[in-house]
Amino acid sequence: MTTPNDNLLNRELGLIEFNRRVMAQAEEERLPLLERLKFLCIVSSNLDEFYEVRVAWLKEAAQLTPNRILADGSTPGEVLARLSLAAHDLVREQYRLLREDILPSLRKENIVFLRRNEWDICHRDWVRDYFFRELMPILTPIGLDPSHPFPRLLNKSLNFIVELEGTDAFGRESGIAIVQAPRILPRVIKLPAEICGGNPDTFVFLSSILHSHVHELFPGMAVKGCYQFRVTRDSELNVEDEDVKNLRTALQGELRQRQFGDAVRLEIADTCPQHVEDFLTGTLNLSKEDVFRVDGPVNLVRLMQVPDKVDRPELKFAPFQPTLPKPLADKVPLFDAIRQEDLLLHHPFQSFQPVIDLLNEAATDPDVLAIKMTVYRTGTDSVLMDSLIAAARAGKEVTVVVELMARFDEEANISWANRLEDAGAHVVFGVFGYKVHAKMLLLVRREEGRLKRYVHLGTGNYHPRTARLYTDFGLLTANEEIASDVNDLFVQITGLGHAGELKHLYQSPFTLNNMLMSAIDREIQHAQEGRPAHIIAKMNALLEPQVISALYRASQAGVKIQLIIRGVCALRPGVEGLSENITVRSIVGRFLEHTRVFYFLNDKAENLFIASADWMGRNLFRRIETCVPILDPKLKRRVIKEGLKIYLEDNANTWEMQPDGSYRRRVARGKGRCAQEILLQEYTG
Repeated sequence: MTTPNDNLLNRELGLIEFNRRVMAQAEEERLPLLERLKFLCIVSSNLDEFYEVRVAWLKEAAQLTPNRILADGSTPGEVLARLSLAAHDLVREQYRLLREDILPSLRKENIVFLRRNEWDICHRDWVRDYFFRELMPILTPIGLDPSHPFPRLLNKSLNFIVELEGTDAFGRESGIAIVQAPRILPRVIKLPAEICGGNPDTFVFLSSILHSHVHELFPGMAVKGCYQFRVTRDSELNVEDEDVKNLRTALQGELRQRQFGDAVRLEIADTCPQHVEDFLTGTLNLSKEDVFRVDGPVNLVRLMQVPDKVDRPELKFAPFQPTLPKPLADKVPLFDAIRQEDLLLHHPFQSFQPVIDLLNEAATDPDVLAIKMTVYRTGTDSVLMDSLIAAARAGKEVTVVVELMARFDEEANISWANRLEDAGAHVVFGVFGYKVHAKMLLLVRREEGRLKRYVHLGTGNYHPRTARLYTDFGLLTANEEIASDVNDLFVQITGLGHAGELKHLYQSPFTLNNMLMSAIDREIQHAQEGRPAHIIAKMNALLEPQVISALYRASQAGVKIQLIIRGVCALRPGVEGLSENITVRSIVGRFLEHTRVFYFLNDKAENLFIASADWMGRNLFRRIETCVPILDPKLKRRVIKEGLKIYLEDNANTWEMQPDGSYRRRVARGKGRCAQEILLQEYTG
């Protein structure tokens, strides 16, 4: 056994704690019922990625470097053992919540999921017709024998293992077959209202249909049992530096194998006999700790389809219409408005449309000569990418930095890169070994015989859909010094040479970490001199040991530190003699908190930044990131109020972190204050 580092918490266990907070939203009766179902599905989606990436990495580390000491002092094997207990407990609670609360509550609202024992003759006839018409033609049962080895099952696909008795037409007596449900099939099927007493919201699971008719796939054989299961695989892509001549080509080769990585988790029906489980774990090289027996569908993520199939607005969050900054609402032309003053966009409360419009106008404006943009995640269908393509076809100088290694968006980004190149754009893939995570857009426009630059810098991706789901800040500015910094960053990424000194921006991997350390040290000095010292930071994750150590030193010096960290935090707050001046809170609500805002009192100068980076090693040292000062006093007051103070006053969606890494929900005393609702009311009415 190793000795834990008492000053740092484990990253993976912190991610499990975060998912407990997400699941608490599914338990929250004050939330609309279909939104509670979504939160339950989000937990499953998060756990999928957790196993595909973090657990897969731990398993590999446990095998290759079992004595490796992680940041919290544990070995990979020790973390895996603790994770197994925590994850199994979380999943058991998740399915209990589904069975005992969510599904019964939906049934009370006439949103019904019919079990097989509830089908009447009309249901059975419809299901039988559906099976033969929609399923039977595309299913491929595979009986296991020397000519038919265990199939290569796709990552996270729905499968059935079938026990059989009898002899087939060729005299084979194999007792096991595998049926894989094609991904094109819906996992939840809506029944016609006319066979459900007029109820338009009656569903059956695909698994129920297959269970009821699986015998049709094995004529003349007796089905002893049929059990659904799902395998999660290692989905990290490995592109070795020394072997790569063309990153796009290398990545395309890796993507073809992603669906067939090493198995890391098996989800299986709780009715599955032990000998069948043993067969699967032996075949997949998994241990008992990797098995999750579930009483319900093995893939809850697919239940995310249900709210879209149900027309019940009262069971969903009320829709809202994001607003525009006043100059744009007053129809001031976009370039004129940005030239006159910096504009701050606070998504999703304010619209992402100005960014879309800016790129649209740039594509068609004859005075716009050049466009430069970074792309990390933008989706498979993006109006922004369409505008870049249109601009390139119009003959403008278009340069797009496409991050091919954006996890799970690699295929979409490769596709966009190909289309952009076909249109004549310059496409580069960043700096090999450093992900380009910065969010930058630069436009060069000829005005009155001179070149004028316009910039957008943000904390979130150029993704119109997530701009309605994630909280983020975006700055639109024509500040020439900031524009010069952004241009220098693009030149640095696309060309070769040393990093020059920037006037306002800080960047990873060169200056951002040093700036943060210096800012923290300055607050320490002020506290030691008896002056007020205060740090407030809002981000998605805090893991970097150097930063955490500096924050501990600041706390010991008397600096007041308030951290708003949505996800995982390795820092222990409130430990006497170490961090008693540090508080950590997590906000989990309707929108995913994604803003990164850093505030340093600095003897009342109030240095304020928005950034694309969290305080993690990858963001500070292994990615290209930007950190942008908010220079306009009016906008600075807005960011402090909307991005920090309102969240520090939240008592509806706030979880307060305890020294041991657990979280307690903040209890409202008096009037409840929900930061997200306050901002919705303020901006959307």
